[in-house]
Amino acid sequence: MSYQVTARKWRPMVFEDVVAQTHITTTLRNAIASDRIAHAYIFSGQRGCGKTTTARILAKALNCLHRTKDFNPDNACDVCKEITDGRSLDVIEIDGASNRGVEEIRNLRESVRYTATRGKYKIYIIDEVHMLTKEAFNALLKTLEEPPSHVVFIFATTEVHKVPATILSRCQRFDFRRIGIDEITDRLRYIAKEEGIVIEDDALMVIAKKGDGSLRDSQSIFDQVRSFCGNTISTADALKTLNAVDLDVYFKVSALIQANDQRGGIGLVDEVIKSGYDLREFVSGLAEHFRNLLVVLSTGSGQLVETSDHFRVKYQSESKKWNEADLLRLLKHTNDLEQSIRWASQPRYKLEAGLLQMITMQSSVKIGDLLQQIEELKQQFASGQGSADPGRSAGGAAKAAPGRTQRGPAQGAGDIKVVGTVSAGVLHSPAVMTVPREAVLYGSKYTAPAKEAAPEKTRMAADSSPAMRSISVEEAYARWQEWVGEVRKQKISVASTLDQSKISAVSNGAIRIVCPDDYAVSNIRRNREFLAESFKKVTGYQMLIEPEIGAEEQSATFSTFAPTSVKSTASLSSPAVSTSQAPHQSAPNGSHPVLQALIRELGAEKVD
Repeated sequence: MSYQVTARKWRPMVFEDVVAQTHITTTLRNAIASDRIAHAYIFSGQRGCGKTTTARILAKALNCLHRTKDFNPDNACDVCKEITDGRSLDVIEIDGASNRGVEEIRNLRESVRYTATRGKYKIYIIDEVHMLTKEAFNALLKTLEEPPSHVVFIFATTEVHKVPATILSRCQRFDFRRIGIDEITDRLRYIAKEEGIVIEDDALMVIAKKGDGSLRDSQSIFDQVRSFCGNTISTADALKTLNAVDLDVYFKVSALIQANDQRGGIGLVDEVIKSGYDLREFVSGLAEHFRNLLVVLSTGSGQLVETSDHFRVKYQSESKKWNEADLLRLLKHTNDLEQSIRWASQPRYKLEAGLLQMITMQSSVKIGDLLQQIEELKQQFASGQGSADPGRSAGGAAKAAPGRTQRGPAQGAGDIKVVGTVSAGVLHSPAVMTVPREAVLYGSKYTAPAKEAAPEKTRMAADSSPAMRSISVEEAYARWQEWVGEVRKQKISVASTLDQSKISAVSNGAIRIVCPDDYAVSNIRRNREFLAESFKKVTGYQMLIEPEIGAEEQSATFSTFAPTSVKSTASLSSPAVSTSQAPHQSAPNGSHPVLQALIRELGAEKVD
C-alpha cells in the first residue's frame, strides 16, 4: 500500500475518535438511536476541526448494514467500505467552491428524486457551502425545505456567516469548537506511540501550538518534523525544522527588561535577525509571553498557560519578579509594536526601538498606594498627630524627600511646611513657606497667611549660586537665534514653535516667551526641561522657561509666581504670601501656589 499522510491514515472512523467535539457526536448518536434524523445539517467551524470527518461518519452510521450497539458504523460492511473509499453511489460529496453555480444545483435537484441503491438514505455532503452563489442558494431552497424522505443534506463551512439565513433556518446547526493544545498533544502522542516514534513533550507542544487549533494542520506539521528527524524527535530539532522561536528567548527578553540592559536588547535583536525568525511571529510570541506572566501572576497558577509542565514551573518562578501594572504596559507596548511592524519598511528598526522602549520603561506606581498615603496624611492632621513626612509608607517607614510637604514643630497641627524644590539648579518656589493644610488638600480655597518670608540663609545660598545669575534682556535677545539653532539640531518641531514666538520679558531667573496659540504654549511646556538645558548650553545661564499667550494679561501672575530672584530679596514675597494681604483674603483664581506648581512642573492647563 502506498504511503499515506498522518491526517488521512489516522482519520477518525467512529464518533469516539473525533477529538474535542463530544457535544456534537453525542447529539448525533442520540438522534440515530431515537430515529430522529433531520433532513439537513450544517457543520461550521475553523479548518481542521473535524467537520467533513464527522459528516462521513454520520453518513456511514445512517447506511451501515451492521451498526454497532453504540450506534457507530462497523466500518466492515460493504456500504461502509464504499463510503470510506469514496466510491459509494448513495453518498455524494460535492465541492461547493467548484460547483457553485445554479446549473449544478439544478442537476442536484433532479438527482434527489432517485432512491438510494444499497443503503437507507441518499446523502449529499456539500463542503464549503458558503461558496455557492446567491442564485444557487435560491435554487436549493425549495428542495432543502421539503426533500424526499430518503435524502439527507450535510453542509460544511468555515464561514457560516456567509450562508443566507433562509438556508440556516432549514438546517440543524452544529458549531465545532477550536481544538485545545492539550487535546492535540494527546492525539499526537497516541499516534506517535502507535507508529513507534519517540518524541519529547516539549516538541509535541511546539507542533500543537504551530497547528493553531487545527488537528489536521498539526498532523501535517508532525509529518514534516518526522521527515527531518526520523523516529526520534527532540525539541531542538522540532524548533529547527519549523524555524520557531524557543521560549527561552522570550525569558531572556524579560530578563533584559528587568536588568535595564539596553546593549543586551540590541544584541538580542541581532540574534533574532541572524537566526532567520519571522519578526512578526517573534513579536506575537513575545506578547503571548507577557500574557502568560500576567495570567500566572494574577491567578497564582500556571494551568491556564498553554505550554509544557517545565515552562509552567518557570513562569510561576518568573512571575514573582513582576507586578501587574508593568506587565499590562509591556503587553500594550508589544501589541502596538506588532501592529506597527506589519507595515514598517524597516521592521528591524521598529523592533529595536520598541524593545529599547520596554527596557528603559520605568516601573509603575500604584495609585492605590498614593491614595493610601494621602488618607494617612489626612488622618494624622485630623488627629493632630502628624509628625514629619506625609510620605510615610503603609509599613510605617518615612523618608525625607525634597519638595514634599511636611509639618514643622513650630507650626500648628493644621499647618504644612512647603520646602521649595530645586531642579537643574533652579529654585522653583519660595525656599520655606508655611501654609494651612487646606492649601494642599483643597487648592483654590487657600487663604494666605498674613506674614511669611523666606529665610535669609536660603536667599544668600541662592545668591551665591552662579547658575542662578539672571541673564540680561539684551543678551537674551542677542542669543535668541543661536538658541533656536541649537534646539533645531534635536527637536525641529520645538524650534519651529520658537520661530513663531518671541521673548516677552526676562526677570527673576525666568524667560517669558509669548506664543501665538495654545498649541505652541503646550509644545514649549512639554519640552521645558529640554529648552532650559539647551539655553544653558548656549548661554551658560540656567533659566526657567515660561510660555504664555499675550504678555499683558499674565504679567501680574508671572511677576507674582516667577522663581525666586537672586538679586532682590523682595521677590521672595508674592501676593499669595505678602505681609500686606489680609489674613483671610482668598488668592485670585488660578494664582494659588499649588496651582502654579502644577502648571509649572507638570504642564497642567486650565479647563473651562
